[in-house]
Amino acid sequence: MEVERELSNRVMCRLADPEGTPLGAPIFLPESAGPKELQQLVNKLLNNEEKLPYAFYISDHELQVQLGSYLQKKKVSVEKVLTIVYQPQAVFRIRPVTRCSSTIAGHNEAVLSVSFSPDGRQLASGSGDTTVRLWDLNTQTPLFTCKGHKNWVLCIAWAPDGKHLVSGSKAGEILCWNPETGEPSGNPLIGHKKWITGISWEPLHLSAPCRRFVSASKDGDARIWDVSLKKCVISLTGHTLAITCVKWGGDGVIYTGSQDCTIKMWETSQGKLIRELKGHGHWVNSLALSTEYVLRTGAFDHTGKLYSSPEEMKKIALERYNKTKGSGPERLVSGSDDFTMFLWEPAVSKHPKTRMTGHQQLVNHVYFSPDGQWIASASFDKSVKLWNGITGKFVAAFRGHVGSVYQISWSADSRLLLSGSKDSTLKARGNTSVISNGADFLVRYKCPLMSDFGQVWDIRTQKLKQDLPGHADEVFAVDWSPDGEKVASGGKDKVLKLWIG
Repeated sequence: MEVERELSNRVMCRLADPEGTPLGAPIFLPESAGPKELQQLVNKLLNNEEKLPYAFYISDHELQVQLGSYLQKKKVSVEKVLTIVYQPQAVFRIRPVTRCSSTIAGHNEAVLSVSFSPDGRQLASGSGDTTVRLWDLNTQTPLFTCKGHKNWVLCIAWAPDGKHLVSGSKAGEILCWNPETGEPSGNPLIGHKKWITGISWEPLHLSAPCRRFVSASKDGDARIWDVSLKKCVISLTGHTLAITCVKWGGDGVIYTGSQDCTIKMWETSQGKLIRELKGHGHWVNSLALSTEYVLRTGAFDHTGKLYSSPEEMKKIALERYNKTKGSGPERLVSGSDDFTMFLWEPAVSKHPKTRMTGHQQLVNHVYFSPDGQWIASASFDKSVKLWNGITGKFVAAFRGHVGSVYQISWSADSRLLLSGSKDSTLKARGNTSVISNGADFLVRYKCPLMSDFGQVWDIRTQKLKQDLPGHADEVFAVDWSPDGEKVASGGKDKVLKLWIG
């Protein structure tokens, strides 16, 4: 009788990593065990010399109480082995941004794009006034005004080693800038016949110092450029309509999403088509990689540590990439005008791993969390949805916006999500812009539009953490600094705002 009572207070559990690999054989755990006890157990089983933080999930729901309480509340059967997924957490924690620390004027037209440098020390912005500006984050003043474009600057992208900044415009030309001087590194790069819709750099762990990047255009082509040679070295042709988004993956493959409803994979030595990913019934609007955060930041992490040589940076970047990628293949998620998303493992199959449904209108933006464990999606149906980044399974819907949600951005520790929308709750105004038809143009052709209003969500509690009002008009761009300390936003009111915790 005593033995039966003892067994009834225990649960047969299997601990597994996010990819489903078991951590040893199933074991009996007491119903009194909670996250603290599980954390001690996992560290012991993994032989971690330094005790690391973990979160624990049962069917994508975080375990925050004792096992017995969870099972009773969720009415979970214990007749079968209970799988508990342990997920490594960032050893650092980002404070939620709560207030605007400064409003910086300078641009003469709307701010259309903002991007922090990989080391988080500089901020770049592109504007409808045809300039790129570099800002000193310590003094919060402009460092350089970079002139040379003939039309709106739609997108900007830092090299992962921080040595170059590239900008693309509505006129189709691309300029490369030296961030230390604000001067152009040569003449404009000419080749595209229509506006630039996206730019992505070759990962640092594949090539250091950084030399090559890929641009995508409304003209239906993508081009690989070499900043040292100052010319296009490879053209990627094959799409029948505009390319809306482009990503250079960690395994060296380039992905392009198009209005022709396909995603194409390209090798980068000769520009040959490797594979075509089909399934969407309408335009592909957005692509995201599970390793995107480490591809963007290269060797730099939240500490801001600097490195002495390209070789050292390449080595550290590879270590960070492998740690984030894990033992499985790199994952890709796509969002479309057909209201759906697909989760792919492109190196494994041309068929999607999961079809992700639930949005009631077009999906405008998709984004993996920095640790690759979550996917967030923004839609015109006024919601942000959260998905499991490994399986593609739906986890939660964040509702709070009363207008279409256009852009999302993650904190470096993957615990917080920023979303922005054109919310009529703050300002009832039409979807127009001082730049002719600007709002519609920006949404449809990948310079994402936000609003005068942002929201910060807590992933753990799946609740709203903070509202961020402040801009006098629509906000067209937002970025969260790699160290997690600041958020930058810019828009129709021509100013940059910096937000801090």
